[in-house]
Order: sequence, then structure tokens, then C-alpha cells
Amino acid sequence: MSTTTLGKHPSQTRPQHENFWRGVLRIANRTFLVGMTFGSAAIGGSLLGLAISFRNLPDVRSLRGYVPSETTHIYDAKGTLLVSLHDEENREVVPLNEISPNLKLAVLAIEDSSFYQHRGINPIGIARALMVNLTSGRTVQGGSTLTMQLVKNLFLSRDRSLSRKVAEAVLAMRLEQIFNKDEILEMYLNQVYWGHNTYGVQTAAQSYFKKNAADLTLAEAAMMAGIIQAPEAYSPFVDFDLAKERQQLVLDRMVELHWITPQEAAAAAQEPIKLGEITSFQRSRSPWITDAVLQELTRQFGREAVIRGGMRVQSSLDLKMQTMAEEAIRRGYDSLQASGVRADQLALAAVDPRTHYVKALVGGVDYSRSQFNRATQALRQPGSAFKPFVYYAAYASGKYTPESVISDSPVQYRDGDGWYVPRNYDGSFMGGMSMRMALAMSRNIPAIVLGQEVGIERVIEICRTLGITSPMLPVVSLPLGAVDLTPLEMAAAYATFANNGWQSPTTTIIQVTDNNGNLLLDHTPRPKLVLDPWAAAAVNNTLQSVITSGTGTAANIGRPAAGKTGTTSSERDIWFVGYVPQLSAAVWAGNDNYAPLGQGATGGGFMAPIWRDFMSQALKDVPVEDFTPMSKFQRPKPPRPKN
Repeated sequence: MSTTTLGKHPSQTRPQHENFWRGVLRIANRTFLVGMTFGSAAIGGSLLGLAISFRNLPDVRSLRGYVPSETTHIYDAKGTLLVSLHDEENREVVPLNEISPNLKLAVLAIEDSSFYQHRGINPIGIARALMVNLTSGRTVQGGSTLTMQLVKNLFLSRDRSLSRKVAEAVLAMRLEQIFNKDEILEMYLNQVYWGHNTYGVQTAAQSYFKKNAADLTLAEAAMMAGIIQAPEAYSPFVDFDLAKERQQLVLDRMVELHWITPQEAAAAAQEPIKLGEITSFQRSRSPWITDAVLQELTRQFGREAVIRGGMRVQSSLDLKMQTMAEEAIRRGYDSLQASGVRADQLALAAVDPRTHYVKALVGGVDYSRSQFNRATQALRQPGSAFKPFVYYAAYASGKYTPESVISDSPVQYRDGDGWYVPRNYDGSFMGGMSMRMALAMSRNIPAIVLGQEVGIERVIEICRTLGITSPMLPVVSLPLGAVDLTPLEMAAAYATFANNGWQSPTTTIIQVTDNNGNLLLDHTPRPKLVLDPWAAAAVNNTLQSVITSGTGTAANIGRPAAGKTGTTSSERDIWFVGYVPQLSAAVWAGNDNYAPLGQGATGGGFMAPIWRDFMSQALKDVPVEDFTPMSKFQRPKPPRPKN
């Protein structure tokens, strides 16, 4: 984020803006401040109570790591062009001090003139909108501050319900506690949509006027600011006369605020506007994967090199498979809604076990509504889908086989200052049973017992070997999924089982070249054996029983497959993670605010069918292949007993 303040920047670049803050202070006169104080207290107090109900809203702190999409020449694994911007970026993020003061003032004037005075919500604006809505008998005006608009675009739906508006206000206040005003304004100007597939101020300025955002004149800035409320309707490319009317409205408002003089406004209104051209920026054919590719590129090369280097990126994405994944998620979402499961988001991640290339990513139900990629960024509890990591640790110890008997009986363990008493999902106990049956039926107590036998630290060590980087605490309940992981982490970890313990780094990129064809990055698979092959084969063997006779029978795809259901005890997350030797996929559903999905929502009942839908399509032309049997590998020897 830029550290340049808006109050200082105009005076350094435009003499006529030296009195900007005086103008702002004239608006915020004593009466206004008194009204603002009492209004803020009243509305803020009301929202405080409502905030308790909304305490599980998305965590705005995640924006510290949020990377808006910045697109370059990206292809899928087979060479199909995903997006091409003719050496221009769909969204080029620029710091606040590289945006014209004219534009910053114009946007604030028309969108939120008290931005630097309020703390996320504007009580006067809300009251004014409320009066307009009451008079009209319907919602016609939102009263949203610039901060509220930002959180709405990033986290919330576009409906105009009261609950959404309250959530918007609560998130806005949270955002203002974490970020300063200049950081919020910078995020907003880089996030906002300006029509014709142009996102962010830099790309919009280049499209409309063929210049950088830093070089916009007052006339151009006022026209651009006037576009924001209805970009496609107010665009000068669509209706130039209407765009001029909107420009005049912005200029008049800036005069009213004493941010410019009447003479400056008149000169700007008369200034000839030389338009650029519609660059017809296309939204990526697969925005979920291209966002992930861009993040990986940025980590490797740095942002400046990515947006200016003219790179040619061959991603690992299979566009055909990606389309299947998106369609499966869409059908799955409709099915959940029809079944009464209250899940507002789903995600899917698919990885090729032989290469650990990411083949498909779906980060949410609708990219146009929320660009937060839940497949790679959402940390959610996997529930029983975590158990295979514990079972692998047991098999690798040499003490257990899939037919070993383990007890499903009441136990309790010291955990911190208290006692932990695990329960099975149905509350029953089944006594002695094979490890195969215990995992197939997703019994909790055997997993807890195994975790204590092999050691929780050993389980964490195995997770790290499998490429899981999310934080983990060595708690007794860890074997039941008491940890937050991403769908991609789960799909990639299971992929290592599918490949009998061989693993390459998980990646969305096959290779990167510069515009002259010089190789900049090469992710040719170089697999290493990171797991015991017999123990991995034992996991594969056991997890097949989940699908043939356990909790995941709804995932049966008519060919050898292994997998595991996952349902958290609070019913906030439901999963199915499964694989064949050629493809591993994780499917998740839940709510961004962590609200429960409803009684009876299970991974086996609802996620397994979605996984089956996707895998059946993705493997349609892929030869049937069985897993390597355990007999092909040497079983590890148990450690010698200590004297």
C-alpha cells in the first residue's frame, strides 16, 4: 500500500488544490460534526448489537494478502489461449501516489465526500438514503460509503437486503480499524469496475484516454468518476452526451465542496475530450486458475516483472476439465439449495498425481460476485477427511495393516488442563473392528486412538511432507480434522497417496518464457519418493473401501477409486476428497461466515455426488487404471522394542 496521504499529495502536484483540506474542513463544520457525532453514536450503537450476530462474517484481515487479478498471456496445458490483452494488463495495480489527484478528488466528490471523516459508515448518508427509500416505497439508494462499496465488491452478494447492508456496514467498520484511509482508497481505485472489462484505474485510464492514471486532467478525471455508478450506461464510448452530463455533475459537486474553483470547473467542462478506444479486454476464460497462476508468478518473479515482462505462461490447467469442474460446482450448488442445505459457497481443486500439476480450480460459486479463491485461500476444517494422514502414520510404523483390529470403545485423554472425551458421529460404539472398517465407516475413536499411538507430532510431520503448510497445533483432536486447510492442500496431499508416495511440487505453471521464447521458469516434474510405498498403497487400499462399502458410496464412479468423506461436528464444512491414479480432487462446501449448513449435511450425502459428477466427466476418455497392490512393495518393519 502507498504511504502517501491524499491530503498532502494534491498540494504537491496541483497548486489549485493547496486548500483541499480547508475545503474538506469547511464541509465538516461544527453543526455537521455534532450531527455526525450523535448520528454515529446512534447508528453505531445499533450496529454494535447487530455486529454480535455478524461476528462470523469474512475476516477482512485476509485483504492483507489479497492479490487482484493482473493478467498477461496465459495458456492452458494444451496451448489454448486463456487470455490475451495485447501487451496490456486487465488490471494493473498502481500505488495511490501514481493516481492523478484530479481523479482521487473527483471520485471522492461523487462517491463519498466525507470519506476522510467517517469510520466506515456515514450516518448522514444512511439517513438520507433511508428517507429516499421510505418515500419511494422500495430500495433505490444505498447510502454506501466508499469503504462499504469495497467490502461489498470483495466479500458480499449484490442483493439489496437489509441483512446484506448491515453486514456491509459491519465489515466496513472492521476494515477501517485495520487499514488506514489511503490504503482503503488505493484498494478501491484498483478494484473498481469501469466498464468494458476494465478493472482498476490504470487500465481504465489507458482504455478511455490512452494515458496513465497519473496523467489524467481534471476534465478526464471528472468524466471517469461519473462512470462508476453505471459503467456500461455512462461510458463515453456508449453515450458521449450522457457522459458529459455526468462529468458536469461531478464538476459541480467539486465546486460545491470548494475542492476546485468555478473557473476550473468551467475550463474543464470546455476542454475537448480525446477518447481512446474500447480495448475489448476479455475476462479470462478461466479466472480462478489465472488468478492462482498470477499469484505463483508474483511469488517467483515479483509483481513488477510479471506486469511488465511480456511473459508467455503455459499453465497446468486443462481448459476442458476446468469447464467440467465449473459446471459440476454449478450443478452441485443448485442441488444443495434444492435440498435445503444452507451453503453459499463451494470449491473444487483437482491435481494430477503423476505430475502434481493443478488441472482445475473453482474458488467459488460465481467469480463475478466474489473473486476470493476458496480453493487456494479459504482455510476450513476438513473433518474426517484428515483421518487418512493418521492411518498412513500407523501403516508406516510397521505395526498395523488394513486388517489390524482396533477398538471403537469409550476413551478419554488429558488435553491441556482438561480431559478430551471423543465421540463418534452417531454417538455409538462398535467395539473391535478392522482398521479398514473403522476408516470406511469414519469412526472417530479409532482415529483418536491411532493418533495417540503414533504421536500427534508424527502426524504433523507427515502433513508437512505431503506439502501442507497451514498452521497445525498438536492437540488430541487433530486426527478428527481440528485444523484449517485449503481444498488445494487436501487434493495435493491425497495425490501423493495416489502416486504411491512419489511427489513433485504442486504448481499451476508448467513453464514461463519471455516474449523472445527464452525459458524463465521450468516446472518439468521431478518426483521424489517422500512416503513409504507400502504404507501409501495400504492407504489406497483402505480408502477404496470408503467408496465401495463405507460413507462414500455416493462417490462410486464404476472404476477403482479411493476417497474420504469429511463433515465437521459443527456442520460448518462438508467435504469429499478422492482420487484415481491419474487424478485427485477435493470438493468442499460451506459458508463464508462459518454459519452451520443445517442438520444432516454430510460430506457423504452431498459432496460425494458432486465429486462423482466431476470425476465421471473428467475421466470419460481416460483409461481405467487400478492402484498398485500392497504386495508389490515391502512392508515396513516395526521398531525394535526398547530394553
